[in-house]
Amino acid sequence: MRMDLIQPFVSAADSVLGQLLEGPTVVGNPSMEEDAYRRKGVAALIGFQGDIEGRIIFDLEPRTACSIAGRLAGSEPPATADDSLVAETLCELANMIIGNAVTLLNDRGFHFRVQPPEVHTDPEGMKSSYDTEAVVMSFDTPAGCVYLNIAMRYNRRRKTEREPALSA
Repeated sequence: MRMDLIQPFVSAADSVLGQLLEGPTVVGNPSMEEDAYRRKGVAALIGFQGDIEGRIIFDLEPRTACSIAGRLAGSEPPATADDSLVAETLCELANMIIGNAVTLLNDRGFHFRVQPPEVHTDPEGMKSSYDTEAVVMSFDTPAGCVYLNIAMRYNRRRKTEREPALSA
């Protein structure tokens, strides 16, 4: 997997989580996912298409999701991860992280469209395939562990790889 495509998402997640939770984050070692991703708790999925295609899943353990929702809302943490505040907070957090990562990638000349975050309720995500790799990273935060699952492929071909135009 191309680390130059992953690094903006890792940097954005590290920065946004550290700033919003007012504490250090520790980025875990990435691991390649061969099997389908298994959701750990409350998750948001963001898809994108263009030069880069794929999806990102932000996944929080239920206790972590409640803690982050309470902190960001300035209130007591919700009693359960099923609370609507948890889903709304998670999608907003995903928006902030993706927005920062997209800015970094756009500055590098990549062009793609990002879909709005949606709550990911499937117990499993997509599997890796021959042209799409998936990597999982964890971020230990003051509120608990946040997982980032990135599955993407690079679509933009080099000029020399394009088929020549036929002239009539």
